[in-house]
Parts: sequence; structure tokens; C-alpha cells
Amino acid sequence: MNQQKLPNATAVLVLGIVSIVGCCCYGLPGIIAGIIALVLYKKDNELYKLNPTEYSNYSNLSTGRILAIIGIILSILYVIYVIVMISMLGWDAMKDPQLMQERIKELMGQ
Repeated sequence: MNQQKLPNATAVLVLGIVSIVGCCCYGLPGIIAGIIALVLYKKDNELYKLNPTEYSNYSNLSTGRILAIIGIILSILYVIYVIVMISMLGWDAMKDPQLMQERIKELMGQ
């Protein structure tokens, strides 16, 4: 029997990896890539469930799903971190490292 590959398994895997790397860019690219990966996963997973013996690369699909979930979680945590830092230190301190150090010292009471 000649097994086929799932059409989007490699894309899901790549987008899962991109979602983890994208969390470092203020989180938004990671969230977007992770959501796209999960949508593609859902389509391919339904295709796989219809005939599991016909497809050979389900492990790439499930690995991509796990990476996408991890990437989304990390991205959301990073977005929350950035929001907290902006609310505590201000937007101008996020751009100026010296001002950020001064405001952190003020918050610590030094």
C-alpha cells in the first residue's frame, strides 16, 4: 500500500516552530503563526481520522500542534509581560534603557 503525506503537516510543523520564535517579537507574530497552525492542524486531523492507514506523516502534524500551543502560550505570556512593563514604567522608558533603570530604582525605593 502506498501511503500519502498529509498536505499541511509540514506547514503546521514550521508554523509551530515560528510561533515559538515569534514570541520574542512582542508576541504578536507568535500568536498569529500559532493560530494558523492550529487551523491547519484541524483540517488535516479530520482528513487523517477519515482514513488513518492512508497517511504517513501524522507525527509531524501532532508535533506541530504541540509546538503551536507552546508558542501561543509563550506569546500570550510575553504580551502580558510587555503590558505590565508599559503600565508600570511607561512607554518612554521602554525606549530608553537609562530612563528604565531610573524608574526601576524609583519603584524599588532606592
